[in-house]
Amino acid sequence: MSYFGLQSQIWRNNRNSVLILAMFPVVFFGLTWLFLFFLSLNLDDQVVLARVNNSFLITAPYISAGVLIWFAVAWLSHSSMINKATGAKPLERKENKRVYNLVENLCISTGMQMPKVNIIEDESLNAFASGISEKTFSVSLSRGIIDKLNDEELEAVIAHELTHIRNRDVRLLIISIVFVGIFSFISEMIFRSMQFGRIGKGKKEGGVILIALALALLGYLIATLFRFALSRKREFLADAGSAELTHRPLALASALRKISEDSRIEAVQRKDVAQMFIENPGEKGKKQSFSIASMFATHPPISKRIEILEQF
Repeated sequence: MSYFGLQSQIWRNNRNSVLILAMFPVVFFGLTWLFLFFLSLNLDDQVVLARVNNSFLITAPYISAGVLIWFAVAWLSHSSMINKATGAKPLERKENKRVYNLVENLCISTGMQMPKVNIIEDESLNAFASGISEKTFSVSLSRGIIDKLNDEELEAVIAHELTHIRNRDVRLLIISIVFVGIFSFISEMIFRSMQFGRIGKGKKEGGVILIALALALLGYLIATLFRFALSRKREFLADAGSAELTHRPLALASALRKISEDSRIEAVQRKDVAQMFIENPGEKGKKQSFSIASMFATHPPISKRIEILEQF
């Protein structure tokens, strides 16, 4: 594998992440236009583009308002939802000065404000960063990763999570999760309505509903693939950031090897929360390769991440 250098990798990952993120609204509004297109075809038996475009312009503001409200709710409840889903609790300085010293030293070296430090009472090895502002930024570490990694390895893991915070990765993930959630909600709402016979009884109405369901499912699939691709790109970038901060890429490579042996956090059941960890606890034991299946992985294979780190 050819190596392009740290800054080249950071630039390439940032560029790809922005492109992937930009595709979410494109897909959302594109599928809305297609629904109106098929609706016009179904009702009139001939397509009038001017009518479709006019309907789209009328509908778009209402859709945008609904999406913004959805975003606002997710944005405000983000931290409490994640802490509840992971069982993360504040770690006091007097409980573990070693961890606080490592976090403080890294923050001082980068000039960033120190985030909150949380602990997950689980003997497995894992960690994640969360927060959308300086008041809510936090780094959460499992009991196992604190106890089983040496200082250099733990510092490298913390640097990885601090890079997520510096790059505002959590914000990107929230946006991607919200878009996936919207498509999931629309699909489930249409399916349940059809299942219980509330809509779709007439022939024309049934055709419209089937089209809406098909487009919603297509949107869900595309948005999910975008979300996973975005998550994988950000992990590579955070690995590179850790190597840049600590100047010890092999320490992170060593930590990733240990994490891969036992990353399962029992409290984590939600797939959207699991993807925030340095290694997805829900993908433990799954073999990943360059295939269709790998497109649905939230993290790149640890073996590939270690291979890149060893080239620094």
